[in-house]
Amino acid sequence: MKLIKVAAGVVNQIPMAWEHNRRTIIDAIEDAKRQEVSILCLPELCITGYGCEDMFFSNELIEQAKQSLLEIVPHTGGIIVAVSLPLRLANNRTYDTACLIADKRILGFVCKQVVANNGIHYESRWFQPWTAGVRDEIQIGEFTYPVGDLLFDVSGVKIGFEICEDAWIANRPGRSLHERGVDIILNPSASHFSFFKSVVRERFVIDGSRAFGVSYIYCNLLGNESGRAIFDGDAMIAANGQLLVSGPRFSYADHMLVCAVIDVDDTRLSQVQNKVNLAYLYPNLRVAAQFDFPKIKPVVQKPELEYWERGNHLKEEEFARAVALALFDYLRKSRSHGFVLSLSGGADSSAIAALVSLMIRLTDESIGLDGLKKKLSYIKAIQNLNTVEEICGALLTTIYQGTENSSKDTLHSAESLAKSIGATFYNININGLVETYTKLIEDQIGRKLSWNTDDIALQNIQARVRAPSAWLLANIHNALLLSTSNRSEASVGYATMDGDTAGSISPIAGIDKHYLRGWLRWAETEGVGGTIKVEGLKAVNNLQPTAELRPLDKKQTDEEDLMPYEVLNAIEKAAIRDKQSPKEVMQHMEVIFDGQYSREQLYVSVDRFFRLWSRNQWKRERYAPSFHLDDENVDPKTWCRFPILSSGFEKELAELKEYVDGKDGPGRKGKIGF
Repeated sequence: MKLIKVAAGVVNQIPMAWEHNRRTIIDAIEDAKRQEVSILCLPELCITGYGCEDMFFSNELIEQAKQSLLEIVPHTGGIIVAVSLPLRLANNRTYDTACLIADKRILGFVCKQVVANNGIHYESRWFQPWTAGVRDEIQIGEFTYPVGDLLFDVSGVKIGFEICEDAWIANRPGRSLHERGVDIILNPSASHFSFFKSVVRERFVIDGSRAFGVSYIYCNLLGNESGRAIFDGDAMIAANGQLLVSGPRFSYADHMLVCAVIDVDDTRLSQVQNKVNLAYLYPNLRVAAQFDFPKIKPVVQKPELEYWERGNHLKEEEFARAVALALFDYLRKSRSHGFVLSLSGGADSSAIAALVSLMIRLTDESIGLDGLKKKLSYIKAIQNLNTVEEICGALLTTIYQGTENSSKDTLHSAESLAKSIGATFYNININGLVETYTKLIEDQIGRKLSWNTDDIALQNIQARVRAPSAWLLANIHNALLLSTSNRSEASVGYATMDGDTAGSISPIAGIDKHYLRGWLRWAETEGVGGTIKVEGLKAVNNLQPTAELRPLDKKQTDEEDLMPYEVLNAIEKAAIRDKQSPKEVMQHMEVIFDGQYSREQLYVSVDRFFRLWSRNQWKRERYAPSFHLDDENVDPKTWCRFPILSSGFEKELAELKEYVDGKDGPGRKGKIGF
């Protein structure tokens, strides 16, 4: 047996934060050495941070990255470490590379062959993909190093790389490495979080280790690095088709290691027995080096899911943990002193309040309240507080802003939730402000505004009047104002610009309202990990969602204004994610909701959705930054681009009407209620 102790390391980085990034990398290396690890793999672009965007064009960034690398190298005595950074070669192209260092010596750089250019990734804007089978050189400081499609032969142990997206394609570089007799494949990744994605990662790690007959070490970035993308810190090690270990996700630590002992002779036996592929040596792509691998004893290894991943509510758990971690990192990396939230008592604002509370409680679970206070050491107001509720009171300020159209039920919902989680709660009446603005305009236009003639205007002024008070509180506390719009509202523009869309960050703009309502019930009754419940959500879970912007006797509800949220969500998925035409969407809705809603109701909903979607792109362009959670995102800055001005699907909607009229059903005869 040739046994080697290896580790997948995750780090929580910040774009271009040279000292912070270098420190977390060095801390991870020192931790690995204390645990007698011989090979440590750290995530993609961990030296610079992944989310540097167009700063990757900057020559200064490239030079700073190389300088940081040279400062990391002296800390690698007695260990082999993979770190990642961008490099610019003599052809004036920039490459996403992984550097292998062994015992204070840079051995060379492997370049990413498949750059991610889908979803939220725009790597081809900054990086050139490397050509398989090519080797070049680069000079850094006084020395010249090999760069390209390399295989490292370190004292007979052959080490290769698949960098993040490299492993997500059919013809992955691991195939070529397998033909060259690789023993260990390292995969440094910056793989953004989305629901259930960890299952997919585990599959290609295990399958890669089996198909290539290797030990496979995978590591991912951790935390909210640059604003929108969340990294879950996934890390795992597999060998010969068996998962050896996997690490915890959504940690609040700066770095974490997942260690395993691999048997190189065992994976070689698998390759010897599997002679399907021709064996190519490619000596020009091999880099030889020496390293003294210590002798170690075998260990029993058993991968285990975290306690919260074993139940039947993985999506609910991931939503809570991903957004909570994103909020915490956004808070500390922006050096803000807390959050301000206009708490209406409705589902959206209540969900955000609950998530902030969960942020504190999950931080306590991960690193303790002392660890929380250390990470937020710049916030003096929390340093002498000793309970989750006290810290919530210092970090979260909520304000209920009622008018004559607000009900006692929503006030009770807001106040009881704030009290249950310990948040600071203010209650003000803004009816006078609404009347003042209304009268100012009435005096100028020479007539009274009424609900019969000015419905939307009278609704919007109430929402807009709330924004200045919330912003004032945010400025007073040097805090982040949390916007309360969800994805369903963003899709159809059911939001008041500069009103409920006002804010620094929009935590739930990546999730639909139908899911959110179910999550609120789960958070109240079952809770995160089965133990961390937000019981103060009981009141809001008994309310029908309403904007409360019309007089109470009109009994306004969101679904009457729009359509049932389950229908809206299904239409949005088919129309926007799957890019189906209105007619195709209608055909799908008829199957999904057969017998639940009439054909004419479904037609009205599909028609309304496409018209509202087209009309409200300008609103989506102005939303506060939101967190990416799945492939149904409608954020035009990262995922779903659409023209602000368009035909509004005029021809396609005419074809939809012809389809409905021609298939034993009535055409549109006006507004249909639900």
